[in-house]
Amino acid sequence: MMMTHRLFQLFWGLCLYGFSMALMLRANLGLDPWDVLHQGIAPSLGLSFGMTVNLVGLVVLLLWIPLRQRPGVGTVLNIVVIGTAVDLSLLILPTPEGYAARFAFLIGGIVLNGIAGGAYIGAGLGPGPRDGLMTGLCARTGWPVKIVRTAIELAVLTIGWMLGGTVGVGTVLYAISIGWVVHHALPALQIKPRKEPAAP
Repeated sequence: MMMTHRLFQLFWGLCLYGFSMALMLRANLGLDPWDVLHQGIAPSLGLSFGMTVNLVGLVVLLLWIPLRQRPGVGTVLNIVVIGTAVDLSLLILPTPEGYAARFAFLIGGIVLNGIAGGAYIGAGLGPGPRDGLMTGLCARTGWPVKIVRTAIELAVLTIGWMLGGTVGVGTVLYAISIGWVVHHALPALQIKPRKEPAAP
């Protein structure tokens, strides 16, 4: 029963993460740092945006080696589900008109992104490649999630911008706020193992 609960939270968290990314893409006010990177390299790969996301996830796994992180079922599903969810969400999401609607898409995307990240990490079945990098650095340095996550986002943003990705107000807002959202969402969504009753 506990495993079913974990798998369910993992799956909806990954799907919500992909949906939140599609919201930010449709807002067209600047992408989150990782998606600036994805956008920067996608043309040379000849893949859809979502499939580029999945491929980058595979590459990021290599950075786990010095951090001694071990992948789990959540890691594998992250690579498969998120990018696919982005592509499917883009097929059904309308393009908002006017700045009010675009900002609503942007803010909604950022908040849902942080909640989704807390959900699939909190499922305890293995973080995604990017979040495994975050949690690995937290474990090695002792720094809080909000600091490490923000530092990673800013570093990826710089690389993505140099590769030609689009940077805008949404990029800046995401970079300075996502660490705070994940920092508070993760404890609320953490699934803790049940305590076994004491033997009589």
